[in-house]
Amino acid sequence: MESDEAAASPSGEIVTPAPKKRGRKPKNKDDSQTPQQQQSGGKMKESGGKKTKQEQSVDEKYTQWKGLVPILYDWLANHNLVWPSLSCRWGPQLEQATYKNRQRLYLSEQTDGSVPNTLVIANCEVVKPRVAAAEHISQFNEEARSPFVKKYKTIIHPGEVNRIRELPQNSKIIATHTDSPDVLIWDVETQPNRHAVLGAANSRPDLILTGHQDNAEFALAMCPTEPFVLSGGKDKSVVLWSIQDHITTAGTDSKSSGSIIKQTGEGGDKTESPSVGPRGVYHGHDDTVEDVAFSPTSAQEFCSVGDDSCLILWDARTGTSPVTKVEKAHDADLHCVDWNPHDDNLILTGSADNTVRLYDRRNLTSNGVGTPIYKFEGHKAAVLCVQWSPDKSSVFGSSAEDGLLNIWDYDRVSKKSDRAAKSPAGLFFQHAGHRDKVVDFHWNAADPWTIVSVSDDCETSGGGGTLQIWRMSDLIYRPEEEVLAELEKFKSHVMTCASKP
Repeated sequence: MESDEAAASPSGEIVTPAPKKRGRKPKNKDDSQTPQQQQSGGKMKESGGKKTKQEQSVDEKYTQWKGLVPILYDWLANHNLVWPSLSCRWGPQLEQATYKNRQRLYLSEQTDGSVPNTLVIANCEVVKPRVAAAEHISQFNEEARSPFVKKYKTIIHPGEVNRIRELPQNSKIIATHTDSPDVLIWDVETQPNRHAVLGAANSRPDLILTGHQDNAEFALAMCPTEPFVLSGGKDKSVVLWSIQDHITTAGTDSKSSGSIIKQTGEGGDKTESPSVGPRGVYHGHDDTVEDVAFSPTSAQEFCSVGDDSCLILWDARTGTSPVTKVEKAHDADLHCVDWNPHDDNLILTGSADNTVRLYDRRNLTSNGVGTPIYKFEGHKAAVLCVQWSPDKSSVFGSSAEDGLLNIWDYDRVSKKSDRAAKSPAGLFFQHAGHRDKVVDFHWNAADPWTIVSVSDDCETSGGGGTLQIWRMSDLIYRPEEEVLAELEKFKSHVMTCASKP
């Protein structure tokens, strides 16, 4: 997919971008590393060097997982990334065929400066359920690029891409966060394809959303009901915009070929792009806002979480102060939040305390008193991303710095059987195909139970990343009686065939 190779330092060592950390920086920074070690996250590989015990343990667990792939998965594609991608999102479905569908995929390339940072639009072939042969999905090369993922277009991004979010009303329109106060809006269909070479000018965003007073790096959401954008940043504020505040066709039907403003051309400074100010700026956090989410039913209601360990609910109709503020939602910084699209009372939060918590807003009071419905404990490191399934209201996923992507069902918490006593309550699937922190994942709304996930492999591999597109076997999530009936039918079929001369 990528044509650029990692850059080499004057000493000949491979230099990779330092891994980006969520939450507050540690008070005591380790100054004992060399500048090159700091730039590569302190994990530069020596050619022919021995692996550490931690690396050996990671390799052993990965080998064990790979041997189980034909049993656990209906389909899996592994795609090696030269540069890390901190975000991954599904775009519109382009084509449906007998055995597979073609769909847009949005990624990024976080480089070391030897080539520009980019926003990548790819075409992905998604194999349909019960099509892939078991022997095929288990035979992949971790160092190779997948034939199922093809680069379609490259946009030269002004700075690193920390977050990508698509507009639900038209998923060809996306928003990005970088290390700046602005949110950048892109029409990926009208943006020209660019060649990412050193010195190339940045692509110009179709629209710039202004309003933050400090960098807004991660917290970003698009409204499911209207073309509204929500952001949070280091200025401790939550900012709300409407794309419709600029004369636009961006929020129209996805079949429309209209651009937000106009075709922006080859490049230039982003200040040449039109800008829009906020509908509202909301203050209530005491530290960096790490994530935001809209209510599934209203563009006026949203929530936010931050490094102050708070979960805050807002209503734009009542002013710019919090409606509800849960002061101690977790025991550490909060990294992520998601609002249930099927039940607007349920909100998920993930934290540096390694847990995921489920809140019911009906149980929260205006003075911030409230306890979670349940605390999900299954990660061994900070949780970076949580997201509800678009297919089943009680199912959600969580990814973390431990390299795991866990799939949970809170309906199973009270139905835990003796045979599942050793596993965390509610956990029914664990994707262990990544060997480093899973920084982002996205359920595919157009293809049930299909997920794209991405890991930043700087810590274990010295650079790059891994993109995986996968679907667990339906024997795992379907009702037990339904699965047993199918297996019995298959058994009878095998016995009948065996008895024939």
